[in-house]
Amino acid sequence: MSRRPHKAAGPGPSRPTVSVCRGCCCGTEKIPGVDHAGQLAHLRQSAGAAATVRAVECLDACEHGNVIVVQPSAEGRRAGGRPVWLGLVNDPHAVADIAAWAADGGPGLADAPEILDLYAFSPSRRIRAGLED
Repeated sequence: MSRRPHKAAGPGPSRPTVSVCRGCCCGTEKIPGVDHAGQLAHLRQSAGAAATVRAVECLDACEHGNVIVVQPSAEGRRAGGRPVWLGLVNDPHAVADIAAWAADGGPGLADAPEILDLYAFSPSRRIRAGLED
């Protein structure tokens, strides 16, 4: 078990953050049949001002492409919410469910649509640390 000191939690973001992998595999022709630009635009439009949607470099979970991580707001984290990693998000209906969940408050504040359980996965600790620190 690691004994390294934990950083003190700051106030954190006031709204959930949706990180959309757009690196070496996700968001490219390596995943055919998906309107990658449309996927990102739909997330941004549907979540509106209720969530921050951002494209990020490779999240190093290419076997799960397209990868989206929904991170809780500060309030959601205080309520027990933790980042949720979703993979194989290549269906427009899943994208709509993610956007609606983030707009409703995201992890810790709103229940995710049950269908998103099919997309959830746990990346390695090393990969998680790259996004969550």
